[in-house]
Amino acid sequence: MKVKGARRPELRLPELEPFRGGELEPDGDYDGLDFRDEDFVGQEAGGARFMDCAVTGCAVDETRLSHARLLDSVLTGLRGVGTDLAEATLRDVELIDARLGGTQLHGAVLERVVIRGGKIDYLNLRKAKLRDVVFENCVLVEPDFGGAHLERVEFLDCVLKQADLTSAVLKDVDLRAATEFSIARGVDRLAGAVVSTAQLMDLAPVLAVEMGIRVED
Repeated sequence: MKVKGARRPELRLPELEPFRGGELEPDGDYDGLDFRDEDFVGQEAGGARFMDCAVTGCAVDETRLSHARLLDSVLTGLRGVGTDLAEATLRDVELIDARLGGTQLHGAVLERVVIRGGKIDYLNLRKAKLRDVVFENCVLVEPDFGGAHLERVEFLDCVLKQADLTSAVLKDVDLRAATEFSIARGVDRLAGAVVSTAQLMDLAPVLAVEMGIRVED
């Protein structure tokens, strides 16, 4: 059966007003704003809503955005370690050229999201729900998909190193175009994914161990 492709966001940002500065606020409402080169390090904005926004070149180290909603927005050049987006909602969002480490997206909902370019280390997506998500031309180092649900997710020209798929549920997940792909845990959860012949050969030793097959020359 043919794998179903992801639906991408169709973003048409309105004319934006520049953000006037100051700190983000918990449960804040940000609509039609242009955030540019802002320092949001350590700020608390849990439950905030960002709609029709452009966020460019901002520092988000330890920024707390749990339960936030990011809707119809473009995030470009974000950089930071330990950004907390636990149980956040990202819908119709493009994340471009991010440099992030230890980002917390556990329990989050991602729908019609494109993550393009950049590098994200130790991305925590445990128990997250991903639907119509595209990882494109990016590097993901040790991403944690433990217990996550992935539906119509594509990995295009990207590096996926030592992914954890423990207890994950996959449906229409396309890994064929990943330039590098390895699994640390949860190879048994690949049902629902499609891989290339070459990737299957690379996975053969891990699959053999998982199935208890002893290989001898």
